[in-house]
Amino acid sequence: MGIYRDLGRNPGVFRVIASQLTARFPFGMLSIILLLHIELGYGDYTSAGVVLASQSVGQAVSGPLSSRLMGRWGMRPVLGATSLVCGVLLITIAVVHLPLAIVAGIAALIGLTTPPVTPAVRTLYPRLVPSTQLSALFSLDAAAQELIWVAGPVVAVFVSSQFGTAVGLGVAAAFMVLGGAWFIMSPAVGTVRLDPPKRGFGAVLRYPTVVITTVISFFFVASFSAIEAGVVAAFAGGGPGHSGGHGSIESGIVLALFAAGSLVGGLLIGHREMRPWSLLLRILVVLAGTLACLVSLDMWWLSAVLFIGGLGTAPAFAAVSNIIGVTVRFSETAEAYGWIGTGQLVGVATGSALAGVAIDAAGAHGAVLVSSGLLLICAIVAAATMRWLPDLRGRTIEAPPETGTVSLPLN
Repeated sequence: MGIYRDLGRNPGVFRVIASQLTARFPFGMLSIILLLHIELGYGDYTSAGVVLASQSVGQAVSGPLSSRLMGRWGMRPVLGATSLVCGVLLITIAVVHLPLAIVAGIAALIGLTTPPVTPAVRTLYPRLVPSTQLSALFSLDAAAQELIWVAGPVVAVFVSSQFGTAVGLGVAAAFMVLGGAWFIMSPAVGTVRLDPPKRGFGAVLRYPTVVITTVISFFFVASFSAIEAGVVAAFAGGGPGHSGGHGSIESGIVLALFAAGSLVGGLLIGHREMRPWSLLLRILVVLAGTLACLVSLDMWWLSAVLFIGGLGTAPAFAAVSNIIGVTVRFSETAEAYGWIGTGQLVGVATGSALAGVAIDAAGAHGAVLVSSGLLLICAIVAAATMRWLPDLRGRTIEAPPETGTVSLPLN
């Protein structure tokens, strides 16, 4: 653990990690809360799927676009404006009951105004620590972000079940606005300047690794939102401890142990030198744990197998960051992470939408099957594209020269 202690000697690192984690925390809450809020208000999970799909369309556009805008206008103006507008839109859905079509339109605007915190912070990291410590920082970030993708739904389920889904949306909006303000005021955000984009919008997709990691991120995160919806559905009911049919203490325990497994995996494995096959291996660990959920929906069984599956989660996220760090020029990393962030955010909404339909059709087992299928596709993509992934044995995480070329096989 000494490698993580060394990170603390760099000024501002832990503040950036904590503040961006707070600002991004709603990303892991929103899909579950919207799923529950719309199902409660309109009577079925399919309506919730429509709203989440609309949100995903907005996010598909906003990620890389807002990342490029940070290069033109600066991080603070873009992050500040998007955080405030997105928070107001969330409150609107929470307090006003509108026709489904209008709610879907607002959800699309929520997607469009999603703050680009992820590309901002991933672009900051290479300027905060020496290159020899960057892999450890990416690993720590990946472990910490499990509080977003896995613990976030735990908070969402708890708040929504105890106080209502409208309060849950309000809590998510508060995290977004206040956490965003904390991150924006970090000195590092003001001192690191992004160069304006030198190439046209989407040119960064000419890097094979950007396309690969974006596609993998989409399916990987979609699988999490699907399994989370399945866990909530497995323990929803009218018995004691089940409030309004939405989740329970059991689902919170299962998801918390899923997050704990990922945290342990990130701290113990994520910083290790990456091989071309490392990403595939880590995905397969998650797939094995998810498939085991089909054996039984008993709380302790799910907790055990998802803890084991979680061991591969954060290390896989760390591998994605390492891949971008060594194959994409620094001036283009913000847009690259924007595309990856779009893949993740659209994946969250898509996974929840698919799981909602599957739950209506086949119950919690349907959501587990959806999650397993998404992870299987993810593993196939990782295996088929292994030849383009870098071998980082004995290498530090350094971006290619701005004036150089990146030599990668294209066929």
